[in-house]
Order: sequence, then C-alpha cells, then structure tokens
Amino acid sequence: MKTTIIKLLSVILALTVLNACSDFLEVTSKSQIANDALWSSSGNADLFLNNVYAGLPGPFTTDDPGENWTDNAMASRVGPTSRNLMALSQYAPNNSPSQWGHYANIRRANLFIENVTASTLPDDWKKQRLAEARFLRAYYYMLLWMYHGGVPIVTDVLNMSEQGDAVFRPRNTAEETFTFITDECSAIAGDLPLSSDAGRATRGAALTLKGWCELVWASPIYNPGNESARWETAAHTHKQVIDLDVYSLFPDYNALHFEENNNNVEVIFDKQYLGGTALGSSREGLQGPWMVGGIQRSWGNVNPTQELVDEYAMANGLPIDDAASGYDPQHPYEGREKRFYQSIIYDGSEWLGFEMVMKQGVGSPNATDLSDINEATNTGYSLRKGLNPNYAINGPNQQNSGNFIIFRFAEVLLSYAEAQNEAFGPDESVYAAVNSVRERSELPPLREGLSKEAMRTAIHRERRVELAFEEKRWYDLIRLRLAEKNLNGTLHATVIERKGSEWTYKNVPAPGGQRSFDPAKNYLLPIPQDAIDRNQQLIQNPNY
Repeated sequence: MKTTIIKLLSVILALTVLNACSDFLEVTSKSQIANDALWSSSGNADLFLNNVYAGLPGPFTTDDPGENWTDNAMASRVGPTSRNLMALSQYAPNNSPSQWGHYANIRRANLFIENVTASTLPDDWKKQRLAEARFLRAYYYMLLWMYHGGVPIVTDVLNMSEQGDAVFRPRNTAEETFTFITDECSAIAGDLPLSSDAGRATRGAALTLKGWCELVWASPIYNPGNESARWETAAHTHKQVIDLDVYSLFPDYNALHFEENNNNVEVIFDKQYLGGTALGSSREGLQGPWMVGGIQRSWGNVNPTQELVDEYAMANGLPIDDAASGYDPQHPYEGREKRFYQSIIYDGSEWLGFEMVMKQGVGSPNATDLSDINEATNTGYSLRKGLNPNYAINGPNQQNSGNFIIFRFAEVLLSYAEAQNEAFGPDESVYAAVNSVRERSELPPLREGLSKEAMRTAIHRERRVELAFEEKRWYDLIRLRLAEKNLNGTLHATVIERKGSEWTYKNVPAPGGQRSFDPAKNYLLPIPQDAIDRNQQLIQNPNY
C-alpha cells in the first residue's frame, strides 16, 4: 500500500490533463469524466482510499513528539511546541495544537463512501473497502474527540458552493461523538477480515478502536461516578480482540518496532513508512542521542525524565520504592528490568559502539545540560527504544521504513486488565493478562492477593513502562485525570558528580522542566479560532 499511495499523484495528474483537454464536440462535463474515471475501477478507487490512510498521523518525522508533552520525556532545547506552549499550558485558540485538520481526511472518507456505494464495483470489494473507510473516519473522529471533546459529526460530503452556510454544523456532545465512533466500529467489524494487506484495517483494529474509546469513556475524565458497567463494556470488547486468536506478543520488546519486523504478530494497526522516500521515518536522526563518539548523530530532542526512569522495576519485579527490591540509589542502573535497558540510554550504556557518558566534569558533550544551552540531554537520559542503529543519521534523513504501531496486542492485554479489574476486581484473567506482558520482559508474576487498588497501581505502572514513547502517555494522563497532579511542578534529571573517590547520583529539577496544568480547562484543548471564525455555530471549550 505504501508505494501505491505515490501512484495516486499520477492518477490525479492524468485526470487534470484530461480535464484540461479542449474538445468542441464534448457534451459530458469534464469533472464528470474525471469522477467517472476515478470510480470506474477498484484499482483507481484503492488509490483514493490509500490517500485517506496516508493522513494517519505518526511521530517519526518530528523532533518533538507528543511524548514530550508528558511526564515521560521533555525537549532538550527551547523552541519546540512542547516547551513553548504545552509545558506551562500557554496555548490558546489561536496557537494550540489541534486535530481539526483531520476534517480533510474525514471529507475524503465521506467522498469515498458516497462514490463507492453508488458504484458498480464488485460487491465483495465494496463491502471490505467501505468498512475500511468507515474505520478510518471513526479513527479520525477519535483523535478529534480525545483533543477537543464533542465535535460536529459529518457523514455527508459538504460543498459550500452548493450548500452555502448549511455546511456549518454545531458541535455534537462528547457522548454523541463517543457513541458515533463505537457504533461505527460495531457495524463494520464483521465486514473486515481477520487479516489483510499490510497497513489495512482489520476486524481486530475496529474492535481495538472501539475498546479504546470505551476505556476512555469508563475512565475518570468521563465517568466521575465510576459506573462499573462502563468498565465491564470496555473489558468485554478487549476480550473480543483477545478471543480472535490472531495476535500474540512478539518475542523481542524492542525489535518489534524495527522495519524487519513490520506487521508482526503483535501489530493490530500501524502507520506505514517507506524509507528512502518522502514517506520515510527520521526518528533516529531527530529523537535519538545528540553526540555519539564525537559526531552529531541526531537533534537529540527526546529526553526521558527521571520520573519515567523511576517507574522501571528491578529485575526481581519489584518497584524501586519497595524496601525488598534491592535498589541502590548510588548504583541506580544495576539490576533493573529488561525494558529499562531496551528503552533508555543512560550513563555508562552503549550506543553505536560508544560508551555514553553523562557525568559532569569529564569533558563529555553528553553531560547533563544544566544550563539548557544546547541539544545535550537535559535529564541525563536519551531515547533508545525503537531506534534502529542503522539509521542514526543526523536530521530528517527519511531512511527508515519502520512503521509506527498505533495499536498492538500488549496494549489490548493491559487495557483488558485495567477494565476487568475496575469492573470485577483482580480476578485470574487480570493476573493472566498483566503477567503475560511481564513475562516477555523476564519479570516474575505479580504477587498474588493484591487488592483492586494495588492492582490498579500495578497496571498503571505496567502500562506506562510498556507503552512509553508510543504516543499513549498524554491520553492516559488525560483520561485518568492524572495531568493535574503529574503536570504541575517540575520534571527531574539526574546529575552525576564526583565526591572524593566516588561518583554520586542526585536528582535535580530538569532545566526547562517546569510544568503547569489547569484542570479547569486543560483536559480539553481549544477549538481553533479560525474554525470558530468560519463557523459561528461552534462553541469554544470552557475557559479559553
């Protein structure tokens, strides 16, 4: 599907040339010829649908991914959105990050649905592709819902030249938007195959999207009364995905993100990348360690925080604040769980065959940047997870074909465990789901006899670590209403200094790590001002 996206440009060009032809005998409108040609074959229609897929957002062509908005990571320099706007919640309707642009993708999906429904293309092909288009439309509405709450639900093709002001619609409520997304997923799941071509939506993807929205709807952001039935619904849908018996955990936690393992047994839905083209990933050159062996290898703009590092358990499975864990704050990187070593570059670790040194006073360019003056890490840590050493080429190199995994089976297991625990407590199925994720990383099972509250804490920690740097943390902070606690204050760094004959480790406020979050308004991002200027029926989110 990746390469055929590019072919769409050729089709559009050909149709443009066709429209430009002048023929005095022409009796059929040129636009009708172009439209008929586009929907006259499944191949042409597929190219159009591929363009709807191409709109899926991914974090591999930016040095400032959404993880930098959270307590998991921060940018190493002043300037990016995460530092200038998000850190202190200084965004406003005229400059806030937004998902409003996805209405263009929704319109494309609506065009596809309308024209393919009316076409004479083969019924089996139409059934699957219409379900795919409805899935993509539902996914784009999910992104809008997660950022902005209730939004206008548009399922027809709007044309201002024909409809005038009728194209402007008021916002639907958050509940109506949620119901639309989940109803769409329920309606199309049976029309989607269990497996398909790489990158295409499947039954598992539709059910996972549905289950994710149900998990959000059951969470404190939308369920202040903690209605158990909502958690039960979310658990049921995630169990449906598990029971498809299609997915399993890939053996290697880190390598599952590499291009050679694209579309592996754990992947439910992903955004496709194609290295060496405009569709290539540049993650290593933008988000990896800044200086390696005296050479700049990346912009270095994703710095894991001490808060995240402290969430990684010891190899014995115990959190570092457990007295029995064996954690030594003066040897903090010894005896940690496997995912820590697969995810974080720390002092004394290796990258590209070089030892990474974050110590002060030894002339290392990677020493924790306490002055916030360059791209060296501000926290004492750099990103490792998902970075392929073969593509550690500075800047937006677009060389990597590793896909961005949007949904994977480990998340389904943890979401099921969370919802089932909230609905029924820590039963055997909850333990089984969490322990299967832990087992891959060679961690022992959770201790038996946990209370619902203790299991909740364990699941939240497991989710944060397992899904770190996968664009999940912001949404979890929002849905669990943790942002007002975790994003008020200062993120922390580690400073390593020599005291006599010993190196000492001390946690300090990270330069540029100040965070501020107003629960009275920041759980929703504002509707863009230009959207409100165009559509007077839109009502702004509270307190903006």
